[in-house]
Amino acid sequence: MDCNGYRLENHDQNLFPKPKVLVLEPPPVFIYHEEKLSQKFHFLKAWDSPLPLDQFLTTHAHSVQAILSHGSCPVTTNTIRLLPSLGLIVTTSAGLDQIDLQECRRRGVSVAYAGSLFSADVADIAVGLLIDALRKISAGNRYVTQGLWANNGDFSLGSKVRDWSLSCRKFYWAPEKKLLILNETSQLAGGRKVGIVGLGSIGLEVGKRLEPFGCNILYCSRNKKSSASYPYYSNVCELAANCEVLIICCELNDQTRHVINKEVLLALGKKGLIINVGRGAIIDEQEMVRCLMQGEIAGAGLDVFENEPHVPSELISLDNVVLSPHRAVHTEETLMASVDLVIGNLEAFFSNKPLLSPVLLDE
Repeated sequence: MDCNGYRLENHDQNLFPKPKVLVLEPPPVFIYHEEKLSQKFHFLKAWDSPLPLDQFLTTHAHSVQAILSHGSCPVTTNTIRLLPSLGLIVTTSAGLDQIDLQECRRRGVSVAYAGSLFSADVADIAVGLLIDALRKISAGNRYVTQGLWANNGDFSLGSKVRDWSLSCRKFYWAPEKKLLILNETSQLAGGRKVGIVGLGSIGLEVGKRLEPFGCNILYCSRNKKSSASYPYYSNVCELAANCEVLIICCELNDQTRHVINKEVLLALGKKGLIINVGRGAIIDEQEMVRCLMQGEIAGAGLDVFENEPHVPSELISLDNVVLSPHRAVHTEETLMASVDLVIGNLEAFFSNKPLLSPVLLDE
């Protein structure tokens, strides 16, 4: 970028200043890999300035062409309007609810995001939360570490991931052994029914991981996926009524905020589990807490919450709830890949080349 703030096809760092990138709050990739990122870009650290945000933005208004953001850092209409030279917002998140996309569309500001980079990691956590909730792994860990095993005896039973129906099993009497023997050939009567809300890249990865467990996958999405063989439900309440586990994988927007409400939770039922790796506000958290406390649903596995980092105290006290501090995407390997993607998108922008992972704002 030259002294007038124009993009350069090939800038020599010894002759020209590094392109300036605004960071409102540091994302994990910046916290862990600032040195690598700073080799190519000059970052304006708004959170580190003594100036109020509006004043800081006004000071750098004409030199900022790009913003580096993340999932819990809003990029508002006001922020965008205070930066007349802004041309790109790069978010390290796969979700986009924190960015005013309508204002970006109006202004012609491009947006790059994580795309499907995190999908496998998030799916791993979703399945991990499900297994933990069913088999009571975290609750069992507390039972041991609190000394309750020695004092109170055996821990309570968990549930199988493969939920074979006993009513469909066949037994026969073996007189010579004086035993009632299970006919193994009839054991594959049916697997646990798992409903996926949002069959995007994450939802598909969850389905792939659960198929080997013998689970029957159902899904609800904005549109029926022609490439998916799973049964489709257009109504999330109907999906909940037909499954034992509901896994939330969709994005947060005006249509999905509190889409998991009292009606859906009651449809899921007293034996139902809910797993959330999407966004906290997709579930009516107060209603979920009430249902858990009153036994209206069997349990939950949650990586996201409505008012992070604040978690309802009721959830912390329940043994049938597994909690994770919104860390589904945080692995060393994916963090390094995220750094490379951020650098690639910024370099493409400042070189007038196509972005690596653009958001299609016309959709």
